[in-house]
Amino acid sequence: MQGGFPIDLILFAMVAAFLVLRLRSVLGKRQGYERPPQAPGVPEARSTRVENVTEDIARARIDGPRRTLPITSTPAGQALSRIGAADPSFDPQGFLDGAEQAFRMIVEAFARGDRQTLRSLLSDDTYAGFEGAVTAREQAQQSQRTEIRSIQEMAIEGAALNGTLAEVTVRFVSDQVNITTGSGNEVVAGTDAVTEVVDIWTFQRDVATKDPTWKLTATRSA
Repeated sequence: MQGGFPIDLILFAMVAAFLVLRLRSVLGKRQGYERPPQAPGVPEARSTRVENVTEDIARARIDGPRRTLPITSTPAGQALSRIGAADPSFDPQGFLDGAEQAFRMIVEAFARGDRQTLRSLLSDDTYAGFEGAVTAREQAQQSQRTEIRSIQEMAIEGAALNGTLAEVTVRFVSDQVNITTGSGNEVVAGTDAVTEVVDIWTFQRDVATKDPTWKLTATRSA
């Protein structure tokens, strides 16, 4: 509208700023049941039920991905307790909320070649590996399309606290579509079929700092 104030642009900018701040604060922050409304696309948990399915693990089931947490008697469970003691804001369920968002953002940013997003969420060494792969793809004039159709399972498989450096390893089981195309839009890798992908990601954070961001430090496929 001529002469009008561009209120739609301001609203978009405010939403973008909120999402960036939300991601930086959610990993490791206590989410609990008193958390504020989640970002669009992340369903609010309606119920939580914990079951002892073996002597080694407890499964916390909520809407969305099936979640597995180690029980407190295991080394990983004891490490999570130590992390919580060092950082009272840490909560395993809240951590998984943020880990899910980070997983989606990192996978999609890598496919787009979004270096800025990757830089903010990855450690220096991990970023170097991701950036190298993006550069090689660009030099080959290839493009990647990745769609995360669903995340079926998330499990905390390991944890440690070395001094003030906290480390949590998460297993993601997701259904994805991954296709790499060449300069002529020909398919050079991948398929339109939905494929189950299992990723093991390790996040780290110095709990002595005020920065709440957990950064991805290692990745591997199972």
